[in-house]
Amino acid sequence: MTGSNANSSRRVLTVFTLAMINVAMIASLRGLPTMAEYGLASIFFFVVAALVFLIPTALVSAELATGWPKRGGVYVWVKEALGPRWGFLAIWLQWLQNVIWYPTVLSFAAATFAFVINPALADNKVYALAVILAVYWGATLANFAGMKASGWISTVGVIGGTLVPGALIILLASIWLAVGDPSQIHVTGRAFFPDLSRMDNVVLAAGALLFFAGMEVSAAHAREVKDPQRNYPRAIFMATAIVLAVFVLGTLSIAVVVPREKISLVAGLMQAFAVFLDKFNLAWLVPVIALLIALGVFGQVSTWIAGPSKGLLAVARHGYLPPFLQRVNRRGVQTHILVVQASIVTALSLVFLRMPTVSSSYWILTALTAQLYLVMYVLLFISALRLRYSQPDVARAYRVPGGDVGIWLVAGVAVLAAAFTIALGYFPPPQLQTGNVFFYEAFLILGMVIVCAVPLLIYQFRRPGWAPPSPEEESVE
Repeated sequence: MTGSNANSSRRVLTVFTLAMINVAMIASLRGLPTMAEYGLASIFFFVVAALVFLIPTALVSAELATGWPKRGGVYVWVKEALGPRWGFLAIWLQWLQNVIWYPTVLSFAAATFAFVINPALADNKVYALAVILAVYWGATLANFAGMKASGWISTVGVIGGTLVPGALIILLASIWLAVGDPSQIHVTGRAFFPDLSRMDNVVLAAGALLFFAGMEVSAAHAREVKDPQRNYPRAIFMATAIVLAVFVLGTLSIAVVVPREKISLVAGLMQAFAVFLDKFNLAWLVPVIALLIALGVFGQVSTWIAGPSKGLLAVARHGYLPPFLQRVNRRGVQTHILVVQASIVTALSLVFLRMPTVSSSYWILTALTAQLYLVMYVLLFISALRLRYSQPDVARAYRVPGGDVGIWLVAGVAVLAAAFTIALGYFPPPQLQTGNVFFYEAFLILGMVIVCAVPLLIYQFRRPGWAPPSPEEESVE
C-alpha cells in the first residue's frame, strides 16, 4: 500500500462514528424545557425544524467542506463565494453567537446546580449572575494553560451531562405512565398540531431551529468518510433520528409531570426529575442528578471556550483584527481574545439583573443568539448556491443530490426557514414576563445592528500594519 493510500485509510470514518460526532455536536438537554411548553405539539416543531434546517444544513455544509477543505470553515466558504468582507462577517457571527450562548447555558447550569444547594435559588437572578461569572472567568483562566484534556472533558460532559440524564428521564417518564400516574399531556389527534394562527403558539418555538445548529462544524469530517456521496447522508439521517429521539422523548418526559404554566425555562429539567424521583422514593438522587448535569455543562463550556475563538484568531492573522487580538501565550493560547470574550460575556450577563425573571433573561439572550447565528446560516446557504455557478469545476467529494434543482430546493427552503425564524424572534413570548417591551425590542434590534456593523466597520478601516509578514506567524506574549 502506498503512503497516500495508507494515510487515506487511516482517515476513513464509519457511518456510525460520524453519526455520533454529529450527535455530540447537537444534542443537549438545555432546550427541552422550552419545547415542553407545547406538549405533544413539540413533536411537530422538532420534525419541521429537522426537515427545513438540520438536514439542509448538513447536506450543504458537506458539499462546501469537501470542496473547500481549508482550515477556517464558514469563513473560507463565504469568502470564496461572496468575498473576504462577508467571510469575516460570517466567522464573526459564528464566534459572537457562541459568546452570547455562554450566559444562557451557564444559567441553565446554575439553575440545575441550585438543586444541589437550595432549589429556591433556581429563580434567583443574583445567584445566577454570580455562578455565570465565577464559572466563566475561572474556565477562561484555566484555558490559559492549554487544552490537553479537552477531548476527555468533552466526552465526559456529553455522556455524563446529556446521554445518561436524558436516558434516565425518559425511563422515569415511561415508568410513570406505565403504572397509570396522571399525565399533564392531553393526548388527542388535534394536540399534535399547534394552532399556527395564534402567534403565541409559534414565537417560543423559534428556538427550535437553534437546537439543531452546529452541523456545519462537523461537516469537515465528510471528506473522511468512505464513499461520502452515499454514506454521509446515511450518517446524517442516523444522527437526525437519534437527536430527534432525545429531544422529543426528553421534552415529553418534562411535559408529562410539570404543568405548562409552571415550567421554568432554566430549571424545567430538574423540576421534572424532582417529581419523578420523589414519586419513586428516590428523592435523594435529585442532588446527584443535578450535580451530574451541571458538571457536564461546566465541562462543555470549558472545552468550547477556546474553540470558536481560534477561528477568530486565524482571521486576525490575515490582517482583519489589530495586533492586540493576534497575541498568544507560550502555549499558543489566544489569551487576549479570551479576555475580550470573557468581558463581553460579563456585560451580557448583566441582563439577568435587568429582566423580571431568570427565564425571561434566558429567553432574550437565546433569541439574540438565534438571530445572529441564523444570519450566518443565510450567508452560508447563499454561498453554496453561488459557488455552484461561480466555481462549478471545483471537485467536491459530496454534492447535494438533484443537481442545480436540488441545491436550490435545499438551500432555498433553509434560507426561508432562517429568515422566518429571525422575524419571529422580535415577538416576545406571551408566556414569559419580558417586562418593558421597548427594552426587549431595543435589545434585540440594537444587538443585531451593532454585532453585524462592528466587523464590517473593522474590515473597512483595517490597517495594512495589522497583517503579519506571514498569515501563520504568531505574536507570542
